[in-house]
Amino acid sequence: MRINGEQHTFDVDTRTSLLDMLRERAGLTGTKKGCDQGACGACTIHLNGERVVSCLTLAVMHDGAEITTIEGLERNGRLHPLQQAFIDHDALQCGFCTPGQIMSGVACIREGGAETPEQIRESMSGNLCRCGAYVNIVEAVASVARRGE
Repeated sequence: MRINGEQHTFDVDTRTSLLDMLRERAGLTGTKKGCDQGACGACTIHLNGERVVSCLTLAVMHDGAEITTIEGLERNGRLHPLQQAFIDHDALQCGFCTPGQIMSGVACIREGGAETPEQIRESMSGNLCRCGAYVNIVEAVASVARRGE
């Protein structure tokens, strides 16, 4: 599979989740393990251009897939516009949910679901933040969507 633009080959047990493969085999620990039940969104990644919760996705089912994690968003040492917007809008507190929130936000914008705060909240409703930074998260996503980035 291609992970963040680089080809990788792993031998994994058939029960290994994509989340565990990314963290334990690929060493990409930016994707967080929250609930491990698909309910919190902390492990959100892009799989073949679609956002998925990687804890519920078996790695062996995605031979040849294109995967993007939080580590793959930056380009040439520059943060993705949404990563920068999270900083600019103080859209994080503890930071644990931040990678999943950003990955979901990037997909929300790409899918055209970021025209209003209501659309953003609905589109990102599967991503939970225990700190309650939702207002700033929505504003960060909206600011990037408005700029068309």
